[in-house]
Formats: sequence, C-alpha cells, structure tokens
Amino acid sequence: MRWPFLGGRSSRSTIPVAAAALALEQSSDGVLIADMRARGQPIVQVNPAFESITGYAAAEVIGKNCRYLQGSDRLQPEIAEIRTALAERRACSVTLRNYRRDGTMFRNALRLVPLRDEAGQVTHFIGLIRDVTHAAGIDRLTGLLDRYGLLDRLDKMDAPAPPALLMVKLDILRFHDVNSGFGYDVGDALLRSAAERLATVPASAVSRVGTNSFALAFELDDPSRAASVVDDLIELLKPRFLLPGASLAVQFAAGFAVGSDGADPRQLIRQAGTALQRSKAKAGHLPHAFAAAEERDARNRIRLASELQTAVVNEELLFHYQPQFDLSSGKLVGAEALLRWNHGAFGLQAPSRFIGIAEETGAILDIGAWGLRTLAAHAAQVNQGRRAPIRFAFNVSVLEFMQRDMVAFVRQVLDDTGCRPEWLTLELTENLMVGEPDHIRRTFEDLRVLGIGISIDDFGTGYSNLRYLESFPLSEIKVDRSFVHDVAHSAAKRVIVECVIKLGAALDIRVVAEGIETESERAIMQALGCSIGQGYLFAAPMEELGLDRLLDQEMPARDGWDARRFLTTLGGRGM
Repeated sequence: MRWPFLGGRSSRSTIPVAAAALALEQSSDGVLIADMRARGQPIVQVNPAFESITGYAAAEVIGKNCRYLQGSDRLQPEIAEIRTALAERRACSVTLRNYRRDGTMFRNALRLVPLRDEAGQVTHFIGLIRDVTHAAGIDRLTGLLDRYGLLDRLDKMDAPAPPALLMVKLDILRFHDVNSGFGYDVGDALLRSAAERLATVPASAVSRVGTNSFALAFELDDPSRAASVVDDLIELLKPRFLLPGASLAVQFAAGFAVGSDGADPRQLIRQAGTALQRSKAKAGHLPHAFAAAEERDARNRIRLASELQTAVVNEELLFHYQPQFDLSSGKLVGAEALLRWNHGAFGLQAPSRFIGIAEETGAILDIGAWGLRTLAAHAAQVNQGRRAPIRFAFNVSVLEFMQRDMVAFVRQVLDDTGCRPEWLTLELTENLMVGEPDHIRRTFEDLRVLGIGISIDDFGTGYSNLRYLESFPLSEIKVDRSFVHDVAHSAAKRVIVECVIKLGAALDIRVVAEGIETESERAIMQALGCSIGQGYLFAAPMEELGLDRLLDQEMPARDGWDARRFLTTLGGRGM
C-alpha cells in the first residue's frame, strides 16, 4: 500500500519516508489519518492493521469521519473527551466501544495525536487503534470492563468529582436455569445481548463483575434522579431477548447506592451489592436502594457466621422450653426445646437470627448434634423415676437429613445418654419433604421403628400437601399459630383446624395446637378434639430451672391458670 500522505518530500528524506511507510504497513496497531482542513474531517489513509481490526477495507473508509466506528453507541463519556481534544487541537487517549464491519463490538484503546505544519497549525490527526477486548481489565465474553477494569476506571475519573456518583448492580435472575435448560451457548448469548443493551446507556463505566452480574457507574448532577435512572435500566432490559435457539423474557434484580462528592467508589460498589441481595430476597425483585442499616446488618451477619463456628465449643448455646399441656386433663405432658445463642456481644439470640447463617456455613451440623445430645441427656434426667414421662420436641434442620445418617446418629445418642426413644420428637417443616421425598420417607420409617416421634411443625404454612399425612409415618402434626389466633372470630380458621384435627384422629396422629393465648382459643381447640396445646396462655418459653419447678409441682393447667404467676409465687426467675 502506498502512503501518499508521506510523499512529496525532498530526495534527502526518501529513505526515512520509506522506512516510516514500511513500519506503518507492518504495525500490529491500526493507524488512521484524518484531514482536519477538509469538511467533515475525513479519513485519508489507513494501514492494513486497521482493516484487520475493523473489518473495513481501505476503499470503504477513505472519505468517512472516524466516528462511524461508534455505530449508534454515541453516549459513551469517552466521546466527549475526543470532541474536546479535537477542538483544542491536542492529543488524548481513551478506551471506548467501537464496532466492526460485521457489527461485533471491540474495545478500542485509541490515541489521537495532532500533526502540525511548519507554521504550527494542525493539519491532520493520527489515530492509533489497538483492540484491547481481551486485554487485562476487559471481560472476554462481553467486551465490557471486568471488575478490575471497573475499579481502574473509577480510580481515573476526572476531578472535580461529580455532585453524586450512582453505582448500580444488576443480576440476571434464574440464570442457572437458562444454562441448564438451554445450554451454556444460550447463556453466553444472553450475557452478550444484555451487555449490548447496557452499553447504550450514558454511564461512566459499564462492567460485568460476576457470572450473571453487571455493575454500572453514573455521574449525576442531581442525586434525586438515582431511582429513575435505575428504573430506566430495568425498562431497557424488559423486552425479550431473541437469541439463537431461544426467545427469553428475563427478569433482573437491581441494587443501587448513591455517594456524594468524595465518596469511595469501592464502598459504593459494596453497598450496591448489599442492596442487590435485598432486591433478590424481596418478592417481585424490585430495585432496592442501599440503607446504612443494611451494611451494619451485613457486618453483623459476617461476625455471627464467624463466631457461630465456636458457639458449641464455647458453651454459648442453651435451650428455653415451652411447656405443652393435655387440653383435657390440664397436665403438663411435654415441652418444645427452643434453641438460643447467648452471644457475648449481642446477647441472647433467637433462632431466626442465626439458624439461616448456621445452615449457610455448615455450622448447623455441629449445632444439631449438640442439641440432640443435650436434649436427650436432659430428657433422661427429667424422666428418671417419673411415672408419666415428659416428651421433648426439638427442631431439626433439613441439612442434617441430607448430610448425615440420622438413624445411626440418633441410635448412638440414645445409647450414650440412656434416653428412651419415645421421650424424643423430632420436629421438621413441610419443606423438608419436597426435595427428596423417597430418602426422607425411608429415614422417617427407620426412626419410627426405632421409637422416635416425628412431627411436622407449622402445618398448613408450607406446601400443605395432605398426601404427606398418608405417605409419611408421622406421629404428630402441629397446627400453626396463624390458624389458632383469633379462631373464635373466624369461621374459616375453625373449619380448617377442625379438618386437620379429624384427619389426625383418623390417621392416629397426635395434633398439637401452637400459639394458644386466650381461654376462648383453648376452649375451642379442646371442643374440636385437639389433644395437646402450647402457648402464652399456659407459659412463655422458660429456662431449664423454670421447667423443673413446674415439673416438680405437677400442677395441672386449669381455666385461668398462668405458669408465669405460679413461678413468681415460687420466687423463681425461670421466665
């Protein structure tokens, strides 16, 4: 290829010009030359590397303005820097999205250098083009920035800082189902299509920061616009994605955080991630704005997760017991053991505060083992020499059934503690039966043969499949407190409870009513044939000492009787 632009020199410069032309011909970087004196500042020369990178032949390029490489992607902040540099006749370096002849995007590390004549006037600009799509800091699949590229971009944002920096994180929901149902090729195509849409927004940075996660940064003059910007992003992503072999309507979760002048971008990324988790957890997965309390909660959860690993060793776990009474005789017949964690800094923690964390970290296996051994030993102690044994119930996590041989473990605990199997009932939620019903059924059957009671807790609030009552060897079902509460004023609740009680009687399954708080609720449960009840009418959950005092007195629960008043008269502090 001849380079007319380099010609026209004296014979003394023939060799240097030829050498320069050869260097341009052989360069792996693309080179274009634009004439700044002509209208439209057209390209007048390109080298072979330019043709290779862009897919355009020289004949297709000559005479065009180089902005044609931007396609319709004209809202990139780097383009403003290019315009300013051209107007001021100075050099500049940017990395922006350009598009090849076949429409595919590539990341162009562009350097523009002005060329001046002997009078010092700029006559041409030389553009040096380098494809950095697969370079460090660039996501290879989508061509967007990766996490490190995002951090570098944020670190290099020009001063002065904008009045507000908006950081948005997006997740494609159920992306695993796309990969599993349609294949990884379709999953990759979805990621590329989502990236192409996001690349059209006027963001300061657009990046792919995880398998199915994107992060965008916006410089805002008005922080109050943050929510509307996020809403616009979600609207942009709503239309179906037409992919090879699939047409998918995809839902995105979104979390965002806004920082004022001088805010740490890395902290904003973390805060947007925290908000994203809230969005994913909410029904409907609406965009969620970061709140400072959520960051504190996240730090506390991390701390709890770490310290939970040693809670058993440090003897920080304990049980509170809620007594269960025979509704006909008023006798105390059992107790539900409710796990508590006496944390050194946060105080007494209810299960809802830490069981989820324990299941996520695997600590639930150690906690469950401690709980069953402790309860079995206590049951053996309480029932030693007792004519009417007290039955103790204990909630068991689904992970214990999935990750340990429960039958062998329970048998070993009984042997070690001397506890009789009929003194223990394992409580589980309905959700446990959904994942692997055959495995669970066999385990239940073996435990029942061993003599252990099996109870379904909060019956009616989960999947509520009545076939469970037929298919699984249950010894007890617990009517959830939501059905017991205000049953005196709800005909529907009364009918539902009555049906459950009748089913239990027909199948020889004991029915326990949870959350009895009034005399009318107790009277109705008894009238409907419910055999056992627990709730604040009788007693709140109490420490072991309080339960021991109730057991020692063996006082039946009659109408109007309150265990709390009884314990107070004994001078106890069991509540």
